[in-house]
Amino acid sequence: MEYAERLGVPLRWWVQGTMLVATLWLAVVVATPPVVAWTVTGLAMAGLVVAFVSYGAARVVVADGRLQAGKARIGLEHVGEVTPLDAEEMRRVAGQDADARAYLLLRPYLKRGVRVEITDPADPAPYWLVSTRRPDRLAAALMGTRSAG
Repeated sequence: MEYAERLGVPLRWWVQGTMLVATLWLAVVVATPPVVAWTVTGLAMAGLVVAFVSYGAARVVVADGRLQAGKARIGLEHVGEVTPLDAEEMRRVAGQDADARAYLLLRPYLKRGVRVEITDPADPAPYWLVSTRRPDRLAAALMGTRSAG
C-alpha cells in the first residue's frame, strides 16, 4: 500500500458536539423528569457519534494500481496530472474555478487537498478534488505508483 488516510473529524468537532449535547441536556432537564432528559441526551449523543464516525470514515487510499477516494475508485492508468493544493488554491479550485462535473471528496476541516486529472474518456469527471492532511505525500504516492506501473 502506497498511501492510506482516514479523513476523521477533528477533536474540536467532538468537543463542540459534546458541549452542544450537554446544552441540550440542560435545557431538557429543567422542563422534564430526569429520566426523559437522560434518554433524550443519550439519543442525541448516540446520533452525534454515528454522524461523526460515518462522516469521518471516508478513506483515501493508493494501492494495487488504484486510487480510492471515499466510495469512488479509479485505476491509476486513468490518472493524469496530480497537483497538491494549499489552502488558498483548494478554496479557489473548489469555488470559483470549480467544474460541476468534477468528483469531490471535500471535508471542511481539511483546508488542503489534491487535484487529480482524469484521462479516461469514458469518465464524465474531468478531475477529482480530494481533501487530505498530506497533499504532497498523496501526490507523490500517485505519481510514484503510476510511473512504477
